[in-house]
Amino acid sequence: MTRRVEVPQERLPPPGGRSLLHAGAACVALFQVDGRYHAIDDRCPHQGASLAGGKLEGRLLQCPAHGLRFDLASGCLANVPSVRVPVYPIHIEEGRVYLDLPDQET
Repeated sequence: MTRRVEVPQERLPPPGGRSLLHAGAACVALFQVDGRYHAIDDRCPHQGASLAGGKLEGRLLQCPAHGLRFDLASGCLANVPSVRVPVYPIHIEEGRVYLDLPDQET
């Protein structure tokens, strides 16, 4: 089950930028790369470090703690698709941006 959450305009990242969104228990890192928004869980699956402050090269985000690099579109660790960070679908409707997040109970 999922829940749809509207991203406040002030939380939308500028082109090439990033922001952090807290929605209930979820902490989501938002990015805007090449005109597209990307939303991923902010915790690295390795040891839980925050990904929001990582180095961004195109769609690849490098974890600031240990250097693991994740594709923002798929959430996959570069060259190791079995390791991934959750990505969240984004919907734009009538100029508003929404995320589909897991229910807090699941």
